[in-house]
Amino acid sequence: MSFVVATLSWSKCKPLPLLLNQSVLIMKKGVVVVLLLVAQLIQAQVNQPDFNINWGEELKQPNNAQLTEIIANTSEGLYALRTKMGNSPDQVKVYIELYNQEMKLDKVRELDLKYNKKTRKFEQIVRLNNEFYLLTSFHNKAQKINYIFKQRINKDRLTISDRDIEMIGSFATKNLIREGNFDIIQSKDSSKLLLFHQLPYQKGTPERFKLSVFNEQFEALWTNDIVLPYNDEVFSVEDYRVDRNGNVYLLGKVYQDKARVSRGGRPNYQYVILAYTEEGDKSDEYRISLKQDFITDLTFRVANNGDLICSGFYSEKGTTSIKGTYFFRVNATTKELYNQNQKAFDFDFLTEFYTDRQKEKAKRAERSGNTNKEPELYRFALDDLILRSDGGALMIAEQYYIFERSYRDFWYGTFRSDFFYHYNDIIVVNIRPDGTIEWATRIPKQQVTVNDNGYYSSYAMSIVRDKIYLIFNDNRRNFELNNRNRVYNFDGRNSIVALVEISLDGAWDISPLFPNRDINLVTRPKVSRQIDRSTMAVYGELGRQFRFGKLEFKR
Repeated sequence: MSFVVATLSWSKCKPLPLLLNQSVLIMKKGVVVVLLLVAQLIQAQVNQPDFNINWGEELKQPNNAQLTEIIANTSEGLYALRTKMGNSPDQVKVYIELYNQEMKLDKVRELDLKYNKKTRKFEQIVRLNNEFYLLTSFHNKAQKINYIFKQRINKDRLTISDRDIEMIGSFATKNLIREGNFDIIQSKDSSKLLLFHQLPYQKGTPERFKLSVFNEQFEALWTNDIVLPYNDEVFSVEDYRVDRNGNVYLLGKVYQDKARVSRGGRPNYQYVILAYTEEGDKSDEYRISLKQDFITDLTFRVANNGDLICSGFYSEKGTTSIKGTYFFRVNATTKELYNQNQKAFDFDFLTEFYTDRQKEKAKRAERSGNTNKEPELYRFALDDLILRSDGGALMIAEQYYIFERSYRDFWYGTFRSDFFYHYNDIIVVNIRPDGTIEWATRIPKQQVTVNDNGYYSSYAMSIVRDKIYLIFNDNRRNFELNNRNRVYNFDGRNSIVALVEISLDGAWDISPLFPNRDINLVTRPKVSRQIDRSTMAVYGELGRQFRFGKLEFKR
């Protein structure tokens, strides 16, 4: 598997408002800074994997700014995006940064979002055919139209020119909040780009979307308005993808009734995949189901031959826990399902980190056939499905949920809420080309933070030859006691960076990434990423200080 420097004064972002009113919610992972975390690193005598890490210079970031993503790694260096929040979305400042091969900041420029005395809204930066494009939008309130623009970025000077602005789409909207937004995604090989936008519709009628597909020269291949075969009250779009041939696929949930919220965790929806091929003129529907068990989570990929590869989790209880995994392929032409396999996690895997008392209760439930009390895994979110070159796949999931605690502020007489972000254990499942499960492994991790959107939580992953590497922030006491179960929580204190190495057979080992106190920072796993076959770009912060590092694996 293979799988001229500007000087800036750099700080943390204001927290975004959280509009939550339920006790437990599953949300998409966000990035908001509210905590000032201190990393304390220790020395540990463990068997370290063979790697080198080289750090760039330490810099300061401007107030209310944060690194958003790594754009690309090229022969010129590492390009990164940083945004600085203002008082409104229209006041966001956008910076593009270039780091050389030694991870030192070579250039940084602000991208001017004003055009004809109007300020455009920043959307994202995409890379097509080794060119970078700035994507922005402008909402015309009088005409109720949202305009989408592309603008080529000069990679050498990190500048944009007003002469390069080109409108690539326009959408009728009711207002900026409702139906005014859009999304852009790329195909796996980065040769196609999908512009996805929801069109205005009346309540109780089928949802409408506009799909626009572009090639790697950013030329429009096709545009089509589509009408979903379901009313908006019983259907929700979960994901969408475009393949290298320009075909578009929508993953959605069809609910049994108008109530989209699961009552008591009971199953009330079914997954479907809608395919739009032949430039959007042909549509197909694939209903995804297991005979007896309920699919709690599903993801899919498009194989090189056009077939759909589907995998996820299922449960015997309901929507909030998982019993095992399933895998199958769908023939894009005949709609036939093949290579179908379903496998429950074994008892030891499900109860690996139980106490003796909890394990004994689970055994009694299994012996008595009490399904409601049999062990299942709670609140795991499916992160990724990685297709292997031999036709197999890797499935990665993380325990993720949010708990809200509301209370009365006696000083002010108002109700307030705290949000606890849980990013815990990681599951990796290795799937053979025929769909059977070769092995599943569970990496213990405990990260619970408050009111920060899990800014320093979760993990980053690299696949180097036949090894999988994970890094995440951990509590140093877990290494002091050599505790593989990670019983001490990472909450920003006593912080240490953990490195997990997973072998070809699913066995894993964990060690501190910096055992010799040679660096003092807290990593940002959500923006760290693999940048070539054997290297991960690691980004870390401490207060207003930040730096990039290159983590190169030798085996």
